[in-house]
Amino acid sequence: MSRLPPGPSLARAVGFIRAPFAFLEACARRYGDCFTVRFPGVPPFVFTSDPEAIRAIFTGDPEQLRAGEANAPLGAFMGPQSLLFLDGAAHLRERRLLLPPFHGERMQAYGRTIAAITDRAIDRWPLGKPFPLHPSMQAITFEVILSTVFGFEEETRRAALRALLTRLFAIFSSPLGSVLGVPLFQVELGGVTPWGRVVRLKDAIDRLLCAEFARRRAAAVWRGDDVLSLLLAARDEAGQPIPDAALRDEMLTLTLAGHETTAASLAWVIARLLERPDVMERLRIEIDAFGAAPERVGARPYLDAVVKESSRLTPVIPNVGRRLAVPLRLGGYELPAGVVVAPCIYLAHRRRDLWTEPERFDPDRFVGTRINPAAFLPFGGGTRRCIGAAFATYEMKVVLTRLLARVDLQMAPGYQPKLVRRSIAFAPSQGLPVVVTTRRAAS
Repeated sequence: MSRLPPGPSLARAVGFIRAPFAFLEACARRYGDCFTVRFPGVPPFVFTSDPEAIRAIFTGDPEQLRAGEANAPLGAFMGPQSLLFLDGAAHLRERRLLLPPFHGERMQAYGRTIAAITDRAIDRWPLGKPFPLHPSMQAITFEVILSTVFGFEEETRRAALRALLTRLFAIFSSPLGSVLGVPLFQVELGGVTPWGRVVRLKDAIDRLLCAEFARRRAAAVWRGDDVLSLLLAARDEAGQPIPDAALRDEMLTLTLAGHETTAASLAWVIARLLERPDVMERLRIEIDAFGAAPERVGARPYLDAVVKESSRLTPVIPNVGRRLAVPLRLGGYELPAGVVVAPCIYLAHRRRDLWTEPERFDPDRFVGTRINPAAFLPFGGGTRRCIGAAFATYEMKVVLTRLLARVDLQMAPGYQPKLVRRSIAFAPSQGLPVVVTTRRAAS
């Protein structure tokens, strides 16, 4: 007989919205490695931090463990033809087309653009006065996307896209954004409702992007090294290009999901470094030794360890999900079809049987060690591992290198970072207020 693990009542599940990490810890203490959480209007979620269960989910049959269906509530903003919401053969086909621009030499070609965008942001930071750093990280990652993903060089079109995406992201990242992911609230009424405003914004973005696709094809200006140009040139096994509707949805997903998660991750790394001057100093020594050029970020093992340890301790996404197409035995339970199994990133990263002193920020745990993909999963795992993981990590390393080479920061007096929700990610509270005590010229 199918049955679900125990879990909190529906009334208590609101804790996942208010204080998700504390809620997950409380559930783990009370119910153990597996527990069920129910939310209104969606299937039950069975969370697990057990590495064997996580490994089974990540290596299981993707036809039976359907990530696209589990991600469906996000599709209201990003578009149903995005890789994030596809399953089966359609997902594999799209992934093969999208993967090349985000790896290897093509990805590293963006390094100097990322560094230049970061330098311009640093030049605008005030000296000696507190300011919120997280919005600056958002601005950097957004401009990186406009330059390296969209490849917009002409300022009029770039400004038009920036304005539309900024308005859409403001709704997506607000508390209203979570509500609008539920079909019940997707009522248009001629455009006067919140959902109607989203529809109008998406229509305007669609027109702009599809016009840009057509312009580049007609003018043969799509052979650049930005991601959009590479995707316009991509062909599947049958020689077919990516359809405009799918390309549009991928661009929206890369923007809405990609820039906020990277910005939040950067903010947490900086918060950790400001709390640990010893780690900050060791990282500066490494940067001085290897140089601050973007091409050298791969030669900085301690920087890599710092980024990984921050992602372990404060993952910006608490879990991933797979909706069961068939019943599945997991952790001693016979789970019915329709349930979403959710490898819990946050709890897996803090298991005492997997990590020594898991509450402590210790980058050395990632120096010269092999990583167990069922114990460390900030980007998910298996065939559904985040396609932008390598790009996001590279971008973070370039931004951090420029920041540490050019400024000395302090936490604003009296500030203690707390976790707050920002769209699909979790970031430091109050925007992470900091003070620039010293700024050096770009070199």
